[in-house]
Amino acid sequence: MRKVSIFGATGSIGQSTLDLIKRAPDEYKVVALTGSSNIKQLAADAKTLNAEIAVTADESRLGDLRDALRGTDIIAAAGQNAITEAAHRPADWIMSAIVGAAGLAPGMAALAQGSTLALANKESLVCAGKLLLDTAQTHGATILPVDSEHSAVFQALVGEDMAAVERIIITASGGAFRDWPLEDLENATLAQASSHPNWDMGQRITIDSASMFNKAMEVIETHEFFHVDPKAIEVLVHPQSMIHALVGFNDGALMAHVGPPDMRHAIGYALHHPARRHLPVERLDLAKIGTFEFRAPDESRWPALRLAYQVMARGGLSGAVFNAAKETALDGFIAGQIKFTQMSDVVTATLEQLDVADSHIDATMTLDNVLEMDRIARFQARSIIEKRAG
Repeated sequence: MRKVSIFGATGSIGQSTLDLIKRAPDEYKVVALTGSSNIKQLAADAKTLNAEIAVTADESRLGDLRDALRGTDIIAAAGQNAITEAAHRPADWIMSAIVGAAGLAPGMAALAQGSTLALANKESLVCAGKLLLDTAQTHGATILPVDSEHSAVFQALVGEDMAAVERIIITASGGAFRDWPLEDLENATLAQASSHPNWDMGQRITIDSASMFNKAMEVIETHEFFHVDPKAIEVLVHPQSMIHALVGFNDGALMAHVGPPDMRHAIGYALHHPARRHLPVERLDLAKIGTFEFRAPDESRWPALRLAYQVMARGGLSGAVFNAAKETALDGFIAGQIKFTQMSDVVTATLEQLDVADSHIDATMTLDNVLEMDRIARFQARSIIEKRAG
């Protein structure tokens, strides 16, 4: 029986992971489940799967979690430190699906015990890719990508020589505003940005899809995880969201990964790796689909993509700055402090100001330095937002 933990269990990735585990309960022993404010869901899943510990990131909800788990032997805990401590509990396979930089420390703790880390937390590679990969190598741990695009690349590369790879193409749905007139984007509302045409995801990642910040993050992830030159990474808008990535080789061939827009495929591939097993996902009828559409992304619509290449060229801790500024700008949009189109302006200004004024961006990549850079960048981005809002 494999011991598994799911960090970010109440989110869309976590719930899809639990859906697969619940279908084969005799194969898995659940060690830890973590979530945030959805205490009812966290407690229900912990009881259903008889988890050892359930942790909420919200310390103010610890009492509620204890009440919900009353009468069981499940440990209730709260706070970021408790989440990281839960990651130290021995497990064979750990899903990292916490959204944001908060997922970095638990992921590092999981790798330090030599576990297999199924990585859906893209911020970890963006903020500290080298640190994460070096930690895995030091402790004999394995990282398996769970983003649909990176899982697709990973699968397309099975049995291939990276020296023969010329290009990696990751696709983007284009999000809620892919067909909007550019002049209308400035007045896009929170509700409009929170509706995805293809995927059923949480609010934050859905907005990131509309702004293409999620794809910018994935470009950086591709560079870090697969060690490819940024010039070899391309983005294509693919409205159907069925071709998740393509790998181009030096003989001109393109290897495409095709599948339905269902995260259980990428999750299941990581859960069962290196085997392939039956998954409860749609089987595509290509004749019925008929046509796959592609278009080049317009950087005037999605300036986040340009910023990603700037970050890769700059190096150092600029990825941590980029992510922190992006998360803070998203907070500002959700709170109504800035417009949809101003999120990229906030990130641009934060990168420029810290690059010029603060030597921290060139500091050695340690967990402490990454988290300190994250703190500084968030403070800087909040200051920029406050000035714009004022």
